[in-house]
Amino acid sequence: METNDDIATLRTRDFWSALIIMALSVFFLWKTFAIPLFGGDRAGVSGAEWYNSAAIVPLGIFGGLLILSVILLITAIRQGGATAALTATGIGWNRAEAIRFTTIGLILFFYLTGLVPRVDFIIASGLLITALTYGYHSGQQKRMIITAAAVVVPGAFSLVFYLPQAKWNGHVDDYVTLVFWITLMLWVLWHSRTDKILRLVPIIAITAPILLICVMAFGFRQNIPARGGLIFKQIEYHYYVTLRPIWRG
Repeated sequence: METNDDIATLRTRDFWSALIIMALSVFFLWKTFAIPLFGGDRAGVSGAEWYNSAAIVPLGIFGGLLILSVILLITAIRQGGATAALTATGIGWNRAEAIRFTTIGLILFFYLTGLVPRVDFIIASGLLITALTYGYHSGQQKRMIITAAAVVVPGAFSLVFYLPQAKWNGHVDDYVTLVFWITLMLWVLWHSRTDKILRLVPIIAITAPILLICVMAFGFRQNIPARGGLIFKQIEYHYYVTLRPIWRG
C-alpha cells in the first residue's frame, strides 16, 4: 500500500513531467504550424485541402500530448505536487531514478532529432519500440543503459555525418541503424528464453511502424519523414507499381 510520502513523491514527479511534456508539445506544435493546413505555401510545402495536409497527424499527436500534460499538471497541483516540487521536498531522487530519467531522455532526443528526419521511419521506430520495451520492461538498470546506447550511437552518427538536409537521402545511416536494431532484437530474443513476454517485442517492433506509416502514406496521404528511406522506398515502389495496378485494372 502506498504511503503519503510515496504519493507526494509521485505527484512531484508528475508535476515536473507535465511541465516537460507541455514544453515539448508546445514547441512541436509551433513547428507544425509552419506546415500549411488550409492551402497556401509555407517553407516550401504546398497545401491542398485540410484533410490532406501533412500537419494533421502531428497536430493530433502533439495536441493530444498537450491536453494530457495539462490534465496531469492539474492533478499534480491539486494533490500537492507543485508545493512539494517548489519546496524541493518529496522528490525522492536516487541513482536508479537518475539512470531511468537520463536514458529515456537520451533515447527520445536522439530518436526525434537524429533518426526521424534522416533514417527510414520503420527502422528508426522499430529500434525505438525495441529499446523502450526491452529496456524498461523489468526496470533493470543494465538494460536501460544498453538500449539507450543502441539508440544514441546511430542517432549521433546521423546527426554528425548527415546533419544538412541535402544529405538526408543517403542510406548509410539507414544501414547503421538497421544493424543496431537487428543486434538489439537478437539480444532480446536471447533473453526471451527466461521472459516469454519479450518474444512479442520483435513482432510489435516490426509490424507497428509498417502499419502506421502505410496508413499515413497511403490511407491519409500524409507527408512522412524520410520518405526515401531504405525500407519504405521499396514499400512505396511496390504499392504504386505492383499492387495498385492490380486492383485498378
